[in-house]
Amino acid sequence: MTATSGESRSHTARPSMSTVYMIGGVAALAGLLFGMDIGVISGALPFIEQDFGVSDHQQEIIVSVMMLGAALGACASGTLSRKMGRKLTLTVSGLVFVAGALLSALAVSPEMLIVARLVLGLAVGISSYVAPIYLSEIAPEHIRGRLISFYQLMIMGGILLAYLTNTLFSYSGNWRGMLGIIAIPGVLLLLGMFFLPRSPRWLASSGRFDEARQVLMRLRGGDSASVDEEMSRIRDNLKVGESGWKLFKRNPNFRRSTGLGITLQFMQQFTGANVILYYAPRILEMAGFDSASEQLWGTVVIGLVMTLATLIAVGLVDRAGRKPLLYTGFTIMGLCMLALGGLFEYGLEGATTQYLALGLLGTFVVSYAMSAAPMVWILCSEIQPLKGRDFGVACSTVTNWVANMIIGATFLTLINVLGNAVTFWLYAALNFAFIAVTLMLVPETRGVALEKIEQSLMAGRRLRHIGQTARG
Repeated sequence: MTATSGESRSHTARPSMSTVYMIGGVAALAGLLFGMDIGVISGALPFIEQDFGVSDHQQEIIVSVMMLGAALGACASGTLSRKMGRKLTLTVSGLVFVAGALLSALAVSPEMLIVARLVLGLAVGISSYVAPIYLSEIAPEHIRGRLISFYQLMIMGGILLAYLTNTLFSYSGNWRGMLGIIAIPGVLLLLGMFFLPRSPRWLASSGRFDEARQVLMRLRGGDSASVDEEMSRIRDNLKVGESGWKLFKRNPNFRRSTGLGITLQFMQQFTGANVILYYAPRILEMAGFDSASEQLWGTVVIGLVMTLATLIAVGLVDRAGRKPLLYTGFTIMGLCMLALGGLFEYGLEGATTQYLALGLLGTFVVSYAMSAAPMVWILCSEIQPLKGRDFGVACSTVTNWVANMIIGATFLTLINVLGNAVTFWLYAALNFAFIAVTLMLVPETRGVALEKIEQSLMAGRRLRHIGQTARG
């Protein structure tokens, strides 16, 4: 469905923010699936270990193979999104989510489970690429950050939901139920896609200007004047003759924005946040929580505070801005990792220090949920020019999942080789380094039209100034 009927409205039509939020909510279901895939494995691993007798190294493979699949999915998603459009690409990801969840639940060996996790990874990679682009391309600039943050909220909600279902299924040791339940929101996403319009910017880039205008009329409440202005900006940006790889090879400004997107995703992953999400029960065991029940309920607490923090971030992102939230988050995360390393180094005896460790983990994930988690996805979807958006976002998304795979595949090895304390201090040092990178390179894009950001980028402005210059 292209949702092009009934979209031409008079200039006096009612505002359409409710339509934008409804469409954004359906697209953000991809984030719920993304989050459930991240969160579910932490609770399932202990029971998979019991049933299949897998080693630490095999557990790392089961965790990290999803990221390999996600990297492959992100590589393919640029071409899929450019040729099929954002809407149909999201639909494909929903189908693959359902297939991967069912395969995971039916796995009869570690090898089959690894293949199923690879399939799930393909879906995660595709959706994590296309959903933020779709949301950025349908949203008015004054709520763009909020709408993409809602996608991040759904990711955190998916992690929390996975932690809750993990805990409920843990009493029977039913890891198959933990993994299979992901199919339910996958079906909901597929049903919801029937009601979503295509991206107006993708339609325009495909030469379908009349359809693009009709969709914008629906999304902007029939305000002909603002739609005409937005269409004019889109047409101007489409005058760039080259796109994708050709634009990357020939245009140094596009190479700069692509490099910044890659850097942002590297920074997000090497905060160490996904180490906590993937191995939360193991880390809580290291902190002195010995029973499986304590560990799983501890993960629920972590998931709950992270979701609440993301809810706050949704309201802050278009007020406080991207950059201040980002460097503040890196500061707090670095301090938390530093303190956790100290607790592991100097002993964790007694309930007080155990709950202090849990509090530090909670503070860390709150900071992550209000900074790097949403801001990186928002910025990566905002800083790329329209003709290079598929290529640029694909590069940054692949980086996210390759880095994610490295994180998931090396944490237990780092713990065994370096020890608990040094591993956490390593992540602390990285977070502190990311503060400097943010101050030097990252622009503030709050409230700036995508087309104006592109104009500043292509004019050769410094990266950290492309949002400010566009304002001025």
